[in-house]
Amino acid sequence: MGEGLHLRLATPADRPALAALVDRSVRELSRDHYSPAQIDGSLAAIFGIDGTLIADGTYFVVETGEGVPAGCGGWSRRRTLCGGDQFSDRSPELVDPAQEPAKIRAFFVDPAFARRGVGRMLMAASEAAAGAAGFTMLELMATLPGVPLYTALGFTATGRVELPLPDGGRIPFVPMRKNLVEGLA
Repeated sequence: MGEGLHLRLATPADRPALAALVDRSVRELSRDHYSPAQIDGSLAAIFGIDGTLIADGTYFVVETGEGVPAGCGGWSRRRTLCGGDQFSDRSPELVDPAQEPAKIRAFFVDPAFARRGVGRMLMAASEAAAGAAGFTMLELMATLPGVPLYTALGFTATGRVELPLPDGGRIPFVPMRKNLVEGLA
């Protein structure tokens, strides 16, 4: 699991390669869960790279020894729960780690590297960094194909939501939470 792969912080120079990875990931790994229209609409309006995460130093890349990105994802201390730079429902406001959860954000795995530990590497780094920043809880907005991974990593679903798409359609997501501290309610 994760053999030959290493993790590092993303930089602005990574954006073109990561944007291509996001497109491949969403188109291939979501096709059993979302319609083609939902996939196209979500790529146009929701999914993508969040430059704020890169600027904040909270976005990671897992790559091969040859520098090929296998996945990306991170965490945030800001109020925005999901969506790339093009997503309209964003807030740069910082949250209080003593009162609110860190946000797990923008996890995408290249289909060629699916089920090889990339998501787990990204989550381990994100959890460690959020914990070091004083957060005791995490929350995320899971895609339907992401729910099994997040469940296996200890997250619990807290409901189901549908976000609007540009064509008037909607796409379902599952909000999830996880305590970083044992016994925390």
